[in-house]
Amino acid sequence: MSTFDFDAYIPSIPDYPEPGVIFRDITPLFADATALKAAIDAIADHFRGEGITKVVGPEARGFMVGVPVAIALGAGFVPARKPGKLPRATISESYELEYGTDTIEVHEDALTPADKVLLVDDLIATGGTIAAAAKLVEKTGATVAGFGCILELAFLNPRAELAKLGDHDVFSLVQSN
Repeated sequence: MSTFDFDAYIPSIPDYPEPGVIFRDITPLFADATALKAAIDAIADHFRGEGITKVVGPEARGFMVGVPVAIALGAGFVPARKPGKLPRATISESYELEYGTDTIEVHEDALTPADKVLLVDDLIATGGTIAAAAKLVEKTGATVAGFGCILELAFLNPRAELAKLGDHDVFSLVQSN
């Protein structure tokens, strides 16, 4: 377990994007090479030895975390994209947002039943996006190994949404209450 103070690199911005909201800004963590390396290493180290063969990250900040975690684990990376962004045949999953619905897709041949998949994003808020990505993984027959993120907005209770998918490891570097 890392003793790095990740929270020190994630300032709280009051009243953004609207009054009453406290926005947690992870861009200073991304901008600092030491903090970014520590975050990637901590997520990868938590799941090292789990036999991860692929890392899936949702567009777009999930790419920023997922690719280096995949490299650290010696695994491949699979992007989960918005509709129409992938050039070959895809499978898709729609999910609810606070203000409507959205959809993500992966190439239908990106994962196989032999794959053990770690789902990674920069942050997990309500859990809807990463849960939809996990459902895509399951549609391919691959196994969900767990979920990793830098910031978990625990006050939105994303673990309840993810628990609907089974008993998977949910690992976050910072929990915001």
